[in-house]
Amino acid sequence: MKFLRLRKPTDILLVAIPFAIIASLLNWGETYVFGLSAIAIIPLAGYIGEATEALAVFTGPRVGGLLNATLGNAAELIISVVAIREGLLDLVKASIAGSIIGNVLLVLGMSMLLGGIKNGIQHFDRRGAGNNAILLVLAVIGLVIPSVLSSSVGPRDSIEVEAFSIGVAVVMIVLYILGLLYSFKMDGGPLTARSSVDVYPEKEHQNSREFVQAEAHPAWSTRKSLIILGIATAGVAFMSELLIGSVEPVVMSLGISEFFVGIILIPIVGNVAEHLVAVKVAVQNEMDLSVEIANASSLQIALFVAPVLVFVSLLMGNPMKLIFHEVELLAIGVGILIAALVSSDGESNWLEGAELLAVYLILALAFFLIPM
Repeated sequence: MKFLRLRKPTDILLVAIPFAIIASLLNWGETYVFGLSAIAIIPLAGYIGEATEALAVFTGPRVGGLLNATLGNAAELIISVVAIREGLLDLVKASIAGSIIGNVLLVLGMSMLLGGIKNGIQHFDRRGAGNNAILLVLAVIGLVIPSVLSSSVGPRDSIEVEAFSIGVAVVMIVLYILGLLYSFKMDGGPLTARSSVDVYPEKEHQNSREFVQAEAHPAWSTRKSLIILGIATAGVAFMSELLIGSVEPVVMSLGISEFFVGIILIPIVGNVAEHLVAVKVAVQNEMDLSVEIANASSLQIALFVAPVLVFVSLLMGNPMKLIFHEVELLAIGVGILIAALVSSDGESNWLEGAELLAVYLILALAFFLIPM
């Protein structure tokens, strides 16, 4: 217990792991299995992030940046892979859309609201926010084009549409890599959601760098970080099996749509630890870092996770095409548009945070009521 002693509030949720297993073995009901496994993933996802950051401290900025870039959304990637194997492709695409709007509306909104209440008007790097906004718009274009034009290319299940989707996925991954290279060259750090290296100018953001390095727990040795990363990853994989296996029975018993589970519940479960960090640093008046976490995590999902899942689905024999429902596209477009407008002036306040949260709640209500 000393090895993984409780250090933060979410660690108490680790007790859900044995209860989720017991609920599955003793047939307590799929609702209990779903709820307990979802709760168990929250702290495990946090440990994946912390172990990755600790390794990044030892490997240096470049290798560390790549680690963060590839493992920044590992928990959600694992959940999606399990869902693909079970053929729940619509659930996967809904979770992709939900992660993007969750970051730019829910996380950024909570950060601006609580940070504004505590600190008043807060300032952040307008240039960095603008660059991320441009990449997010390009990511939306990459998701919209195959969704809108696929019918003109051929039937949805045709090889032409599949090739179109694969081509778009390749372009998006290349764009993500170019974004990483640009960030390395221009800022000395990577384009990641949880970077433990200095992505800020030396004088203006010294406190941000010190905070992230402290959050990365560099006291963890490389060996301990690797062990924790392995255990947490295996734990997420196992809990994901229980979670995904209980989705369809829960949807039927509770009367909610699979779409709502994918676009609201799963993204929150997979990213709670990261969301809490973003809100925490905003309250501590480090709005630069908070905005970076929200924007960069959305970019990881749109430009890295989504295209990678296209290729993973091919290997697993359940090809997933980058064709999203118009409701998902509308939500992503609206979320990124309002977030870009709010971030355009390089400052935030609690009212802007409340506005972002209002848009998220309106969309969540629509998702709950839409029978999909």
